[in-house]
Amino acid sequence: MYPQSNTASQHAIVADFRSDTVTRPGATLRKVMHDAEVGDDVFHDDPAVNRLEAFAADMLGFESALFAPSGTQTNLIGLLTHCQRGDEYLVGQEAHTYRYEGGGAAVLGSIQPQPILNQPDGTLALADIAAAIKPDDYHFARSRLLALENTIGGRVLPMSYLAEVEALARQRRLSLHLDGARLFNASVKLGVPAAEIAGHFDSVSICLSKGLGAPVGSLLLGSRDFIGEARRWRKMLGGGMRQAGILAAAGEYVLRHHVERLSEDHYHAERLAEGLGSLSGLQVTPPQTNIVFVRVPPAVAEAFASHLLQHGILITGTTLQRWVTHLDVDRSQVDAAIRIARQFFESRA
Repeated sequence: MYPQSNTASQHAIVADFRSDTVTRPGATLRKVMHDAEVGDDVFHDDPAVNRLEAFAADMLGFESALFAPSGTQTNLIGLLTHCQRGDEYLVGQEAHTYRYEGGGAAVLGSIQPQPILNQPDGTLALADIAAAIKPDDYHFARSRLLALENTIGGRVLPMSYLAEVEALARQRRLSLHLDGARLFNASVKLGVPAAEIAGHFDSVSICLSKGLGAPVGSLLLGSRDFIGEARRWRKMLGGGMRQAGILAAAGEYVLRHHVERLSEDHYHAERLAEGLGSLSGLQVTPPQTNIVFVRVPPAVAEAFASHLLQHGILITGTTLQRWVTHLDVDRSQVDAAIRIARQFFESRA
């Protein structure tokens, strides 16, 4: 869906629903960044980065954490740290690490992905996972790691499922990595601390620049030894930043202040889904968190997308649209988007 996003370079933007990555730091966050005490993070002496890593590790129940520029990089570092050349990681067909990260594990790490069909609720069937694990035989790549994503397409993996997956992985001697780019959306939806979700995994990647609203940055969390090795991979991948405390200070602030407010995004997504779902011809998947999927009849899909763009509503997709609520979308913008969408169908009645 990413290549199909529309832009409003020639139109006044009413609301940007393309992704929760489009948020911009407000005055408070900009001041936090301006006032950040910095050092050289490659030498591991940037105090703001060190505070962020320590705070996040404690918050999620890990020994250590590593700050990096992007979630794509923290996921890749996690895979490279868990796996060696010729190893294999099991992953969902819809997972970001498999589908949207440029094949980095295979290209840069010689790690073979073993994709597994995602179920309608976003899970991987336990039987499918078990069947995909290779025998200990030199004809096969070594099955080393199982990577899950939560949320995945806005869907939340149940806690009971995570417990079952962990039990299977431990039994079959697989390590577990979580792409938790939107882990806190899952936490808020389930009403459980993020550490309880993260506790089922050996490593977790979290994004600071999606719903939480920091301008840049992600974290990889794991054991002290794991992160020590991950730090070497970050250097090789060019992820070692110098006075990164300006960004890390924003990351710590959003972890402290922007988690609970994710419930507002979930509410706005529900309101958006109800409004769009009331329009003739649109098929809307009820959201669990902050992502709404809308199927548009092919006969009007291009015209509808053009109408939205012309009226300042940014979304991704055409026949299958993705609308994402976030920090910079309020109730009035949701209502405006519904009204603009309704005008399109009323004009064709």
